[in-house]
Order: sequence, then structure tokens, then C-alpha cells
Amino acid sequence: MVLVDLHIHTVYSGDSTIRPKLIVDQLHAHPMFEGVAITDHNTLDGYFRTLELAKVYKDLKIFPGIEIATSQGDITILGVEEKPKLPMTLESATDFAKETYGAIVIPHPFRSMGIGDLTFNIEAHAIEVLNPTATLQENTLAQELAKTKGLPGIAGTDAHNASEMWTVSTEIKAQPADENIIESIRKGKARTIIARKMRL
Repeated sequence: MVLVDLHIHTVYSGDSTIRPKLIVDQLHAHPMFEGVAITDHNTLDGYFRTLELAKVYKDLKIFPGIEIATSQGDITILGVEEKPKLPMTLESATDFAKETYGAIVIPHPFRSMGIGDLTFNIEAHAIEVLNPTATLQENTLAQELAKTKGLPGIAGTDAHNASEMWTVSTEIKAQPADENIIESIRKGKARTIIARKMRL
């Protein structure tokens, strides 16, 4: 089992204050988390910077991801190291994920910039059912959507500042290697859990 945060933003998103070095330092010090997916808005720059900084530590797992702002709402693609051509529609983002063998996650479907019931129109691999920045009702609707679609529900802090980090997590049935993590998500082997924030 691997405990990870599948939704975190760095300063490269433009609306986050979290620097890649902070993620690396706190992840290294954390007693529970083994990895994070860097999912900046429309860019992979934060992922590559975080990955570079993490090389000084042996066991940290930094997973590639990107949260794409489509014309219909946000969609997250995990496991891709290639930036798509923007702007995109929901359909073209889905096609990009298929071409690059990325795992499609629907972030905060019923919060602002979520795609909501448009999820029924695409082949997603997981739905974010626990997002601390969403309301209880929005998370409940996301849980119901995941159940109806028969998809695993995952958690992501959607952290944009340091105080939001390490508050929720996803447990993955996989060995801690990039390809196994992403493939496990694609196969539905993910489980949302709540993790208490630890003192670092």
C-alpha cells in the first residue's frame, strides 16, 4: 500500500504559494505519506522542478499530473509528462489522456470549475470525492457520482498554501513506482482515506 496526495499545486500554478522545495522537505519528513502528484494548472513546470529537488532523497515519489482548464471545466490527467496544446475542450483533453495513456481524474466535480454531470460523457478512471476546499454537500454529490459511475473515489488536498498540505490522502494498492501507481488508479485500486495532519 502507498499513501499519497493526488492533487497539490505549486507556485507554477500561479494561484499557489507552495514552493517545490517545501513539498520535498515536508514529504521527506512526513511519517505517513510516500508521494504526491503535482497537478498544476495547465503546466508541468512545477512537477519537473519538484522531481529535480526530490532526487537528493532515495524514496520520495513525485508523480506527474496536470489540471487542465477546459472550456467546460477542470479535468486532471495523471501520469503524463507532456504538456497538451491549449486551449482544450473536455473531449480533446480526454483524447489527449488516451493518447498518452494518462489516468483521468475528475477533480471537485460539483465545486466551481467542476464538470459535474458531464462526467457521464467521458471515460474517467477516478473521481475526487474528498476535497477539503469543497463543501460537505459538494463532496457528497461527488461520492454519489463515483458510485453511480462505478469508479473509485480518491482524495486530494488541492493544496494552494502550506496549511492545506497533508490533510487528506489516497491509499493505492501498488508498489511505490510511478508506472504501478498510475496503472493501479487506471484499474480502480485506490481508496480514499482521511489522514490527520502531522507536525513536521
